[in-house]
Amino acid sequence: MTAATTDRSTPATGQVLLEASELYKSFGAVRALEGASIRVFEGEVHALVGDNGAGKSTFVRCLTGVQAADRGEISFQGTPLVMTDPNDARKRGIETVYQNLALIEELTVWQNLYLDREITRFGFLDRNQMKTKSQDILKRLDVNVPSIHAKVQKMSGGQRQCIAIARAVNWGSNLVIMDEPTAALGVRETAAVERLINNLCQDGIAVLLITHDMDQVLRCANRVTVMRRGHDVTTRDVSTVSPDDLVGLITGAIQPESRGG
Repeated sequence: MTAATTDRSTPATGQVLLEASELYKSFGAVRALEGASIRVFEGEVHALVGDNGAGKSTFVRCLTGVQAADRGEISFQGTPLVMTDPNDARKRGIETVYQNLALIEELTVWQNLYLDREITRFGFLDRNQMKTKSQDILKRLDVNVPSIHAKVQKMSGGQRQCIAIARAVNWGSNLVIMDEPTAALGVRETAAVERLINNLCQDGIAVLLITHDMDQVLRCANRVTVMRRGHDVTTRDVSTVSPDDLVGLITGAIQPESRGG
């Protein structure tokens, strides 16, 4: 996929959507987060990168109410926020695609797309409407699956990833968090996801993209935050860094000039 022609150097608006300040999280003697901070603007694609064990996944779980930080502050649209479970995030239009995808393998594609969001009519499940809308969702997002009636357990890893992304994008009205969304995808599926990310940005929906693909960061993101050993070491405009710069910041070979952003 070629680089987008959109100027990626600045967020789409000047409004801060989600901000986390100095989050700490320990699991026994293991310190997963040690003062991690991030600021995501409305309508921007913000990449979060770091080596395995840098704390990215724990950070995301704290941002979405799956786990509570031991200390630190989170605010959403300028209001301090305490999220006790993922429903608190969903009520604010925040959806997440985790690496484990959170799909129910025994259910069909359309059932997974509407899991916990079932459409009812006169007190009964409106299966026909959910099936029709599922077809529309997959077509709009260019997701290729054999059938909406097929069970997820029969799908390939790439197809499962696409289903999870489609569900999150369909419900996320303010922020979609994607944890390695293209790791299991082929070239065509990866290009489709990246087009989708760009479209979300154009529609004013922010994306927090966790990825190991440095080229993908430069293709898709406005800004990038680098994590190492449980904290953010720097945030940069993508126009100011190269893939080699990002690798150096991740490993510590390059020392950041500033922290946060």
